[in-house]
Amino acid sequence: MSAVFDKPPLWKRAAPLLQGFDGPLAFAVFLLACAGLLVMYSSGFDHGTRFVDHGRNMLIAGFVMFVVAQVPPQRLMTLAVPLYTLGIALLLAVALFGITKKGAQRWVNVGVVIQPSELLKIATPLMLAWWFQKREGHLRPSDFFVAFVLLALPMGLIMKQPDLGTALLVGAAGLAVIFFAGLHWKLIVPPLLLGLLAVALLVAFEGQLCADGVRWPVLHDYQQQRICTLLDPSRDPLGKGFHIIQGMIAIGSGGVLGKGFMQGTQTHLEFIPERTTDFIFAAFSEEFGLVGNLLVVAGFCFLVLRGLTIALEASTLFSRLLAGAITMIFFTYSFVNMGMVSGILPVVGVPLPFISYGGTAMVTLGLGLGILMSIARSKRLVQT
Repeated sequence: MSAVFDKPPLWKRAAPLLQGFDGPLAFAVFLLACAGLLVMYSSGFDHGTRFVDHGRNMLIAGFVMFVVAQVPPQRLMTLAVPLYTLGIALLLAVALFGITKKGAQRWVNVGVVIQPSELLKIATPLMLAWWFQKREGHLRPSDFFVAFVLLALPMGLIMKQPDLGTALLVGAAGLAVIFFAGLHWKLIVPPLLLGLLAVALLVAFEGQLCADGVRWPVLHDYQQQRICTLLDPSRDPLGKGFHIIQGMIAIGSGGVLGKGFMQGTQTHLEFIPERTTDFIFAAFSEEFGLVGNLLVVAGFCFLVLRGLTIALEASTLFSRLLAGAITMIFFTYSFVNMGMVSGILPVVGVPLPFISYGGTAMVTLGLGLGILMSIARSKRLVQT
């Protein structure tokens, strides 16, 4: 009789909660996080508590991921409009009375100092996925127009701060939702061709376009300088081109196997700028070489492929669009960061997921992972 009232073992009681974790996805993130802790210990050797803070940020992101993984996608859909509205309101607050640091007005004090643009990385694709879910089965061209307006609003406010890197991430996530919702290829090809033409013209006439006194429309001066520096870092090797040149030196000096843990000269002699944040990949490359780089790239490729698999197997249009957009965020983060450190993309403020130092970005990544795992969990529950 007593057996009826016996409590089940702890592992059985915890099993429903652990169902929220997608094993392959969690394994890929765990390996990337281990790589992040390893290189942070080395590159942050003289940054006080940066290594400890990085570990704390990972634990907070892990907790956020765990909590969000328990929330059904249907409940996430009800949060789309409030989160998007809150994000836009906070961006307007930044524009009106935001805090300026290093020439950029990106923060606002609401009791604590926050960067609202980080919220829009998740809120914008969430809102767009909600929009297309509501119009499933009877999409019209006007619906895509509204979607572009919903995307352009946060992107415009973020670019005004100015914060081109975050605007790029928000744009990539939003465009992924619009593309996966069924945007016709005839509307995609012309902008791509115009972009390629612009790049070709920029390369061909770099001398004239980057000459002193020439100003480009739309872009800020510092954004124009970053593009010109990308084309020819030697124009200002001790100034604007210093980041790119030192990053490429560090990557090249690592060779195939790297110089070894804690042995990076470019890192420890402080030649690499922002070596714990945006340029941490250069520090990693110097110490772990081509082999280490390939392992990190393989980890990100597996994460992206697993995210796309979750998107394809999702049970609703909302879940498919949202999972695809979150996966696109991880791809854009990693591709842009490694590209700018390697000298093939302009330098923008984009961290390397799970490896770069940063509290807000780490929590945002944890939130995105939690959403992916929630969608994967929902699919498994439907099957059972």
